[in-house]
Amino acid sequence: MRRVLRWLFRLLLAGAVLAVLCALGLAFLYGRGLILESSEADPEEWEVFGVDVSTYQGEVDWAVLAGQGVDFAFIKATEGSSLRDVRFAENWTGALAAGVRPGAYHFFSYDSSGEGQAENFIATVPKTEGALPPVVDIEFYGSYLEEPASRETARAILDPLLERLEDYYGVKPILYCTYRSYQLYLSGGMYRDYPLWISSPSVAPLLHDWTFWQYSHSARLEGYDGHQDRIDLNVFRGTRAQFDAFGLGG
Repeated sequence: MRRVLRWLFRLLLAGAVLAVLCALGLAFLYGRGLILESSEADPEEWEVFGVDVSTYQGEVDWAVLAGQGVDFAFIKATEGSSLRDVRFAENWTGALAAGVRPGAYHFFSYDSSGEGQAENFIATVPKTEGALPPVVDIEFYGSYLEEPASRETARAILDPLLERLEDYYGVKPILYCTYRSYQLYLSGGMYRDYPLWISSPSVAPLLHDWTFWQYSHSARLEGYDGHQDRIDLNVFRGTRAQFDAFGLGG
Protein backbone atom coordinates (compact mmCIF):
# COMPACT_ATOMS: atom_id res chain seq x y z
CA MET A 1 0.00 0.00 0.00
CA ARG A 2 2.79 2.42 0.89
CA ARG A 3 4.44 1.72 -2.43
CA VAL A 4 1.22 2.61 -4.25
CA LEU A 5 0.85 5.81 -2.24
CA ARG A 6 4.44 6.82 -2.98
CA TRP A 7 3.86 6.18 -6.67
CA LEU A 8 0.67 8.28 -6.61
CA PHE A 9 2.46 11.06 -4.76
CA ARG A 10 5.27 11.13 -7.29
CA LEU A 11 2.75 11.12 -10.14
CA LEU A 12 0.88 14.05 -8.62
CA LEU A 13 4.10 15.91 -7.97
CA ALA A 14 5.26 15.39 -11.55
CA GLY A 15 1.88 16.60 -12.80
CA ALA A 16 2.07 19.70 -10.62
CA VAL A 17 5.58 20.50 -11.84
CA LEU A 18 4.50 20.03 -15.44
CA ALA A 19 1.49 22.31 -14.91
CA VAL A 20 3.72 25.02 -13.40
CA LEU A 21 6.19 24.73 -16.29
CA CYS A 22 3.37 24.98 -18.83
CA ALA A 23 1.96 28.03 -17.07
CA LEU A 24 5.38 29.69 -17.02
CA GLY A 25 5.89 28.84 -20.70
CA LEU A 26 2.54 30.34 -21.66
CA ALA A 27 3.23 33.44 -19.58
CA PHE A 28 6.57 33.85 -21.34
CA LEU A 29 4.98 33.49 -24.79
CA TYR A 30 2.21 35.96 -23.93
CA GLY A 31 4.72 38.40 -22.51
CA ARG A 32 6.81 38.29 -25.66
CA GLY A 33 3.79 38.68 -27.93
CA LEU A 34 4.22 35.18 -29.34
CA ILE A 35 0.64 34.36 -28.45
CA LEU A 36 -1.93 36.91 -29.62
CA GLU A 37 -5.70 37.04 -29.41
CA SER A 38 -7.41 36.72 -32.78
CA SER A 39 -9.16 40.07 -32.25
CA GLU A 40 -6.07 41.89 -30.97
CA ALA A 41 -5.21 44.72 -33.34
CA ASP A 42 -1.94 46.65 -33.21
CA PRO A 43 -0.47 44.50 -30.41
CA GLU A 44 1.79 46.47 -28.12
CA GLU A 45 4.56 43.85 -28.19
CA TRP A 46 5.16 44.49 -31.92
CA GLU A 47 6.25 47.76 -33.47
CA VAL A 48 4.82 47.16 -36.95
CA PHE A 49 1.27 45.97 -37.57
CA GLY A 50 -0.64 45.32 -40.79
CA VAL A 51 -3.60 43.76 -42.57
CA ASP A 52 -4.24 41.95 -45.82
CA VAL A 53 -7.24 42.70 -47.99
CA SER A 54 -8.95 41.79 -51.23
CA THR A 55 -12.19 42.62 -52.98
CA TYR A 56 -14.00 40.73 -50.20
CA GLN A 57 -13.47 43.70 -47.86
CA GLY A 58 -15.28 45.94 -50.35
CA GLU A 59 -14.54 49.65 -50.35
CA VAL A 60 -11.77 50.43 -47.88
CA ASP A 61 -11.34 53.70 -46.03
CA TRP A 62 -7.60 53.61 -45.69
CA ALA A 63 -7.38 56.64 -43.44
CA VAL A 64 -9.66 54.88 -40.95
CA LEU A 65 -7.51 51.75 -41.04
CA ALA A 66 -4.36 53.81 -40.59
CA GLY A 67 -5.98 55.46 -37.57
CA GLN A 68 -6.22 52.01 -35.95
CA GLY A 69 -2.47 51.50 -36.13
CA VAL A 70 -2.22 49.82 -39.54
CA ASP A 71 1.31 50.37 -40.86
CA PHE A 72 1.23 48.09 -43.91
CA ALA A 73 -1.21 46.15 -46.06
CA PHE A 74 -0.82 43.21 -48.38
CA ILE A 75 -3.36 43.78 -51.16
CA LYS A 76 -4.58 41.06 -53.50
CA ALA A 77 -3.62 41.86 -57.08
CA THR A 78 -3.86 38.73 -59.19
CA GLU A 79 -4.60 35.04 -59.33
CA GLY A 80 -3.28 32.59 -61.86
CA SER A 81 -2.53 33.86 -65.36
CA SER A 82 -5.64 35.97 -65.97
CA LEU A 83 -7.64 36.91 -62.87
CA ARG A 84 -7.18 40.40 -61.42
CA ASP A 85 -8.73 41.73 -58.24
CA VAL A 86 -11.19 44.44 -59.30
CA ARG A 87 -10.36 46.64 -56.31
CA PHE A 88 -6.59 46.35 -56.49
CA ALA A 89 -5.90 49.73 -58.12
CA GLU A 90 -8.10 51.70 -55.73
CA ASN A 91 -6.69 49.86 -52.72
CA TRP A 92 -3.13 50.46 -53.88
CA THR A 93 -3.59 54.20 -54.37
CA GLY A 94 -5.73 54.52 -51.24
CA ALA A 95 -3.14 52.84 -49.02
CA LEU A 96 -0.36 55.02 -50.39
CA ALA A 97 -2.40 58.18 -49.84
CA ALA A 98 -3.08 57.20 -46.22
CA GLY A 99 0.57 56.48 -45.46
CA VAL A 100 0.03 52.72 -45.26
CA ARG A 101 2.91 50.86 -46.91
CA PRO A 102 1.41 48.55 -49.54
CA GLY A 103 2.49 45.22 -50.89
CA ALA A 104 0.72 43.28 -53.64
CA TYR A 105 0.06 39.57 -53.47
CA HIS A 106 -0.55 36.95 -56.13
CA PHE A 107 -2.60 33.83 -55.46
CA PHE A 108 -0.54 30.98 -56.86
CA SER A 109 -2.15 28.60 -59.35
CA TYR A 110 -1.18 25.00 -60.03
CA ASP A 111 -3.03 25.19 -63.37
CA SER A 112 -1.07 27.76 -65.38
CA SER A 113 2.57 28.45 -66.15
CA GLY A 114 4.82 30.46 -63.90
CA GLU A 115 5.69 32.77 -66.77
CA GLY A 116 2.01 33.47 -67.50
CA GLN A 117 1.29 34.16 -63.85
CA ALA A 118 4.24 36.53 -63.60
CA GLU A 119 3.09 38.51 -66.63
CA ASN A 120 -0.40 38.84 -65.18
CA PHE A 121 1.05 40.28 -61.97
CA ILE A 122 3.48 42.60 -63.75
CA ALA A 123 0.70 43.97 -65.94
CA THR A 124 -1.34 44.75 -62.81
CA VAL A 125 1.12 45.95 -60.16
CA PRO A 126 3.16 49.09 -60.89
CA LYS A 127 6.71 49.54 -59.73
CA THR A 128 6.23 51.83 -56.74
CA GLU A 129 8.96 53.41 -54.65
CA GLY A 130 8.80 52.19 -51.07
CA ALA A 131 6.32 49.39 -51.68
CA LEU A 132 6.81 46.00 -50.08
CA PRO A 133 8.15 43.20 -52.29
CA PRO A 134 5.62 41.19 -54.31
CA VAL A 135 4.09 38.20 -52.55
CA VAL A 136 3.34 34.76 -53.93
CA ASP A 137 0.53 33.19 -51.88
CA ILE A 138 0.88 29.40 -51.87
CA GLU A 139 -2.26 27.69 -50.62
CA PHE A 140 -4.69 25.05 -51.83
CA TYR A 141 -8.01 25.29 -53.67
CA GLY A 142 -10.53 23.04 -55.36
CA SER A 143 -9.40 19.48 -55.83
CA TYR A 144 -5.92 20.38 -54.54
CA LEU A 145 -7.36 20.60 -51.03
CA GLU A 146 -7.77 16.82 -51.06
CA GLU A 147 -5.00 15.92 -53.49
CA PRO A 148 -2.22 18.54 -53.46
CA ALA A 149 0.02 18.91 -56.48
CA SER A 150 3.35 17.16 -56.18
CA ARG A 151 6.40 19.08 -55.03
CA GLU A 152 7.93 18.72 -58.49
CA THR A 153 4.82 20.07 -60.23
CA ALA A 154 4.50 23.05 -57.89
CA ARG A 155 8.16 23.99 -58.05
CA ALA A 156 8.21 23.75 -61.85
CA ILE A 157 5.61 26.56 -61.85
CA LEU A 158 6.86 28.48 -58.82
CA ASP A 159 10.52 28.81 -59.79
CA PRO A 160 10.06 30.69 -63.09
CA LEU A 161 7.38 32.84 -61.44
CA LEU A 162 9.77 33.91 -58.68
CA GLU A 163 12.63 34.43 -61.11
CA ARG A 164 10.56 36.71 -63.35
CA LEU A 165 9.17 38.76 -60.47
CA GLU A 166 12.61 39.25 -58.94
CA ASP A 167 14.06 40.25 -62.28
CA TYR A 168 11.30 42.82 -62.89
CA TYR A 169 10.92 44.35 -59.42
CA GLY A 170 14.56 44.00 -58.38
CA VAL A 171 13.86 42.32 -55.05
CA LYS A 172 13.18 38.78 -53.88
CA PRO A 173 9.46 38.09 -53.54
CA ILE A 174 7.89 37.16 -50.22
CA LEU A 175 6.49 33.65 -49.92
CA TYR A 176 3.17 33.29 -48.08
CA CYS A 177 2.31 29.83 -46.85
CA THR A 178 0.44 27.71 -44.36
CA TYR A 179 2.23 25.01 -42.39
CA ARG A 180 0.95 22.48 -44.89
CA SER A 181 2.10 24.29 -48.03
CA TYR A 182 5.44 25.09 -46.40
CA GLN A 183 6.08 21.45 -45.61
CA LEU A 184 4.99 20.24 -49.03
CA TYR A 185 6.73 22.80 -51.24
CA LEU A 186 9.14 25.11 -49.40
CA SER A 187 10.92 22.94 -46.84
CA GLY A 188 14.41 21.63 -47.49
CA GLY A 189 16.30 24.90 -47.78
CA MET A 190 15.83 25.70 -51.48
CA TYR A 191 13.84 28.87 -50.68
CA ARG A 192 15.69 29.97 -47.55
CA ASP A 193 16.71 33.28 -49.17
CA TYR A 194 13.08 34.35 -49.67
CA PRO A 195 11.29 36.25 -46.90
CA LEU A 196 8.57 34.12 -45.34
CA TRP A 197 5.07 35.28 -44.43
CA ILE A 198 3.39 32.44 -42.58
CA SER A 199 -0.15 31.85 -41.40
CA SER A 200 -0.27 30.62 -37.82
CA PRO A 201 -3.44 31.59 -35.93
CA SER A 202 -2.76 32.98 -32.45
CA VAL A 203 0.58 31.22 -31.82
CA ALA A 204 3.75 32.43 -33.54
CA PRO A 205 5.50 29.98 -35.91
CA LEU A 206 8.33 29.37 -33.45
CA LEU A 207 10.16 26.78 -35.58
CA HIS A 208 10.31 28.89 -38.75
CA ASP A 209 12.53 31.79 -39.76
CA TRP A 210 9.66 34.11 -40.62
CA THR A 211 9.48 37.81 -41.50
CA PHE A 212 5.70 38.35 -41.38
CA TRP A 213 3.25 36.50 -39.15
CA GLN A 214 -0.44 36.31 -40.04
CA TYR A 215 -1.91 35.67 -36.61
CA SER A 216 -5.62 36.18 -37.22
CA HIS A 217 -8.20 35.46 -39.91
CA SER A 218 -11.19 36.59 -37.89
CA ALA A 219 -10.68 40.14 -36.63
CA ARG A 220 -13.00 43.07 -37.15
CA LEU A 221 -11.75 46.61 -37.72
CA GLU A 222 -13.47 49.79 -38.78
CA GLY A 223 -13.02 51.11 -42.31
CA TYR A 224 -14.38 48.64 -44.89
CA ASP A 225 -17.86 47.65 -46.06
CA GLY A 226 -17.56 44.37 -47.96
CA HIS A 227 -19.75 41.32 -47.42
CA GLN A 228 -16.79 39.84 -45.59
CA ASP A 229 -16.74 41.62 -42.23
CA ARG A 230 -13.57 39.87 -41.05
CA ILE A 231 -10.03 40.95 -41.83
CA ASP A 232 -6.63 39.26 -41.47
CA LEU A 233 -4.06 40.70 -39.07
CA ASN A 234 -0.27 40.55 -39.32
CA VAL A 235 2.91 41.73 -37.65
CA PHE A 236 6.43 42.30 -38.91
CA ARG A 237 9.29 40.60 -37.11
CA GLY A 238 11.57 43.52 -36.38
CA THR A 239 11.82 47.16 -35.46
CA ARG A 240 10.27 50.02 -37.37
CA ALA A 241 13.68 50.98 -38.71
CA GLN A 242 14.18 47.43 -39.98
CA PHE A 243 10.72 47.50 -41.56
CA ASP A 244 11.42 50.81 -43.27
CA ALA A 245 14.58 49.30 -44.79
CA PHE A 246 13.04 45.92 -45.64
CA GLY A 247 12.55 45.07 -49.27
CA LEU A 248 14.20 48.13 -50.77
CA GLY A 249 15.85 46.45 -53.74
CA GLY A 250 17.87 47.98 -56.56
